[in-house]
Amino acid sequence: MPVTKHETFALQSENDIVQARQQVRKWAIAIGLGLVDQTKIVTAASELARNTVIYGGGGEIRLEELVEERRRGLRLVFEDKGPGIADLQLALKDGYTSGSGMGLGLGGAKRLSNEFDIVSEPGKGTRIMITRWK
Repeated sequence: MPVTKHETFALQSENDIVQARQQVRKWAIAIGLGLVDQTKIVTAASELARNTVIYGGGGEIRLEELVEERRRGLRLVFEDKGPGIADLQLALKDGYTSGSGMGLGLGGAKRLSNEFDIVSEPGKGTRIMITRWK
């Protein structure tokens, strides 16, 4: 599917997480997502950006505007070169956490997205793609 516009931002600190949320909301509005869909993708982005900073040791977020026939979407790609996730199935289960959180981040982000893909390799990092369609 064609990417008509894209932009990449660093995710290294709490300030970057705030900026990512703001940019995702701005892009979601520009694409024409309704308030509920805006809230869902911003919430998912916030969780994944925080995971990128805290567990991945920092990385980046890439925002992509998608156009496919008569629909438009917003795809977010989070990448880090951190320790990776040894057991993806376990990490996606509600209640599982490798830190002090509630363990809702990955599974919650998946539920808030129309499309969700994760690739992670221990010692090499993690790449998560989510998409929300209008």
